[in-house]
Amino acid sequence: MQIHPTAIVDGKAELGADVSIGPYAVIDEAVQIGDKVKIGPHVVIHKHVFVAAGCTIHAHAVLGDLPQDLVYKDCVSRVDIGAGTTIREGVTIHRGTKPETITETGRDCYLMAYSHLAHNVKLGNNVIVCNGALLAGYADVGDRAFISGNCVIHQFVRIGRLAMLGGGCGVSKDIPPFCITRSVTPNQIMGLNVVGMRRAGLNAGERLAVKRAFAVIYRSGLNVGQAVEKLKQDEKSPLVQEIIGFVESSKRGICGFVSAQEGEE
Repeated sequence: MQIHPTAIVDGKAELGADVSIGPYAVIDEAVQIGDKVKIGPHVVIHKHVFVAAGCTIHAHAVLGDLPQDLVYKDCVSRVDIGAGTTIREGVTIHRGTKPETITETGRDCYLMAYSHLAHNVKLGNNVIVCNGALLAGYADVGDRAFISGNCVIHQFVRIGRLAMLGGGCGVSKDIPPFCITRSVTPNQIMGLNVVGMRRAGLNAGERLAVKRAFAVIYRSGLNVGQAVEKLKQDEKSPLVQEIIGFVESSKRGICGFVSAQEGEE
């Protein structure tokens, strides 16, 4: 274990094996740090934070501070960081706003510089959040989603598995799995994340099923309810069933479609 002499570590914090803590870092009580975690200089980890094994936290990140919620009352809530996650410089992650609730990341996430996870945000596994992206309270992000730089995500929005958000976009409606949003525009999907699906190991038949489902939802002229009913009748692919389940459970509605050509015009 390597703890810089200028770091302040509360005696009630629990530190795993081979933990490294840099200069001027502050670790509060009721913090649990897993094995082989690396904590950079000037990092602040407030109480009720759990950091799983193998994470790296860069300079000036702040984990577990109080939620920015005017109705918050002092209570015990948490931040949980999944194993192998990297948190770059200046990232802020706030703990849950209600008793016993959690703000959490899955395993092997990558949060780039100055991104923000508000209270009760949930990230799946292998999610990438790029520089300056802001996720408001209760946003829910599926596995392997990619959130580009300076995106702004409204509270309670859901982002499906393997979705990709274009840089600077604003989202206040749900984004179905496998879709891509158009950069610097609000609530507009412009296609499918085909590259992401290939990298995730989806074969040609699976990708074709997703493409057919996308066409029914966004290019058939049917409204969302009609499109879902058609998919239920015609498509048995597990990936299409995933899309159907996501759309049917949406409370905010899903983002609309604009083709790349329409966007350029």
